[in-house]
Amino acid sequence: MASAKIMPFQATDIVTIPSTVNRLQATFRSQKTKPLEWRLSQLRKLYWAIDDHAPALLEACKLDLGKPVFETYVTEIDWCKNDIVFITRKLAGWMKDEKAPDISLINTVMNPRIRKEPLGTVLVIGAYNFPVQLSLGPFIGAIAAGCTAVLKPSEVSPATAMVLKSIVESSLEPSAYTVINGAIPESTALLNEKWDKIFYTGSTGVGTIVAKKAAETLTPVCLELGGRNPAVVTKNADPRLAARRLLWGKLLNAGQLCFSQNYVLVDREILPSLVEQLKIALKEFYPDGTKSSPDFGRIANKRHFQRIKKMLDDSDGEILIGGEVDEAENFIDLTIVQVNNVNDSMIVDESFGPLMPILPIDSVEEAIRIANSVHSTPLGFYPFGNKAETNKMLNEVTSGGATVNDTNYHGAIRTLAFGGVGDSGQGAYRGRASFDTFTHRRSIATTPGWVEKLLEVRYPPYAGKLSRFRMTNDLRPNFDRQGNEIRGVAYWFGFLFRLGGESKKGVLLRIVS
Repeated sequence: MASAKIMPFQATDIVTIPSTVNRLQATFRSQKTKPLEWRLSQLRKLYWAIDDHAPALLEACKLDLGKPVFETYVTEIDWCKNDIVFITRKLAGWMKDEKAPDISLINTVMNPRIRKEPLGTVLVIGAYNFPVQLSLGPFIGAIAAGCTAVLKPSEVSPATAMVLKSIVESSLEPSAYTVINGAIPESTALLNEKWDKIFYTGSTGVGTIVAKKAAETLTPVCLELGGRNPAVVTKNADPRLAARRLLWGKLLNAGQLCFSQNYVLVDREILPSLVEQLKIALKEFYPDGTKSSPDFGRIANKRHFQRIKKMLDDSDGEILIGGEVDEAENFIDLTIVQVNNVNDSMIVDESFGPLMPILPIDSVEEAIRIANSVHSTPLGFYPFGNKAETNKMLNEVTSGGATVNDTNYHGAIRTLAFGGVGDSGQGAYRGRASFDTFTHRRSIATTPGWVEKLLEVRYPPYAGKLSRFRMTNDLRPNFDRQGNEIRGVAYWFGFLFRLGGESKKGVLLRIVS
C-alpha cells in the first residue's frame, strides 16, 4: 500500500480560539443546525470523508501507534462509518417528541411531552489510544444532536490529529464544526471558553482538571476515564477459553485500552492449567513472536514506554511469559507476571499497556474483597466461572460495564451505552446514548384556554380550596406505618386479573399451562 501524504503536526494559533468559539455559538443561535435534513447531510458527508481518508488514517495510526491494519479498520475507520450509518437510520425517530410517562388523567389534557433539543456549542477532547474512534465517536453524537462542536484530538497521536483536521475541514460546515490541534496551552485556552457541554476521554488526572474547570461555569461534562479493572478466573472456568479471551483483552492495541483487565485474580487450583493455555494461545496467535508480527502494535511514545517499563522493573513478581522490551521501537512484549500481593507495582497503578499481572486467590469471596479494595469503581470487570459465581461477583463488584466469561466485549458493541461509574467516569455514549449525551430533554406542557374553570382552585383566595385540590391530586399510600404493603381491594382485583402472575408474560404462561 502506497504511503498517504500526511501534513506535519501544527498547533492551532491560540489567538484564534475565542473567535472560533464565538462563530460556532452564533451558528447555533441561528437555528441552522437543528433541522433533521441538515444533520443528516453533515453526517453523510462525514461518512464519505472518512472513507476517502482511509489510506491516510491507516498510515497515521501506523505512525502514531504501530497499529495493525486490521485493528485500524475494525476499531477506528469502520467503527465510525458504521456508527454514522446506524445513527442516520435512527435519527428521525430519536428526534421526535416523546409522550411523557406516568401522567395522571387530569393532566393529559395539557399534552405533556418531552422535546429533544441540542445543548448548544460543545467541546470534544479525544484520546490518543484510539485516536479516530474516541475523537469522531462523540463528535458524531454531537452532530446528530444538532450541536455545533469543536474537536480537540490528542497531540500524542499527531499524525492522526492532522488527518482528522483534514476530514472535518473537507466535509463539514466550517461555521458549525472545526478541529483545533495543540497540546496543553491550546487545551487550556479551550477550557477557558464557555461551553454547553464538554466531552473528555483520557486519564483520571486530566479528567479531574476538566471537571474542575467546567464546574466554574456549571458546564456539564461527560468523562470517559479508566481504572484498575479486575478479571477473575474461578476454578470452574474453562481455562482454554479464559486464556484466549484474556489475551485478546491485552493484545488489542498493545494493551492501550482503558477498559481492558489491569490484573487477573486466578484460583490456585486452575492457575497451572491457565498458564499453560496462555502459552499455547500466544503461540497460536503469534507463531514467530509479537515483535516480528504485523498484528501487534507499539506503545505511543517514549514517555509511556518508560512508564510501563518502570512498572515491570519495579515488580517483585515472577515473569511467566514475555518480558522483552525495545525502546528503539517503543516495543513491550505481552508480559504475564505472577505477583504476590495487591501492593505490587503492576496492580497499584493502571498499566495501560501489554502487562497482565496474575494474583493467586483461594475463593470467590477473596476475589471480591481484593477487587473492591484495589479500585471500588473500575471502568470494566471480567468474571470467568459458572453462572452462580459470575452472578455473585457481578452483584458484589461495581464497575462501569462488565463482560462475563470474556474481556472487553461490552465495549465492542457499537450500539450499547458505554461509560464509567464513580472515578472511572460519568455519563455514557455510543448508539442512542451518543445522541442523548448532547441532547436536552425539555419537558413541555400546553394549557388550553377551556380548562380555566378547572384551574380556578389554584388561584387565591385559598380558603376552602385545599380539600378540592387534594381530591384531584393526592395519592393514597398502599403501605402502613411499618412499611408493609396493604393488600386492599385494588391489590386483589389486580391479582385476580393477572391470575397470580407478576406481569403480562406471567399471565400468558398461566393461561397456556
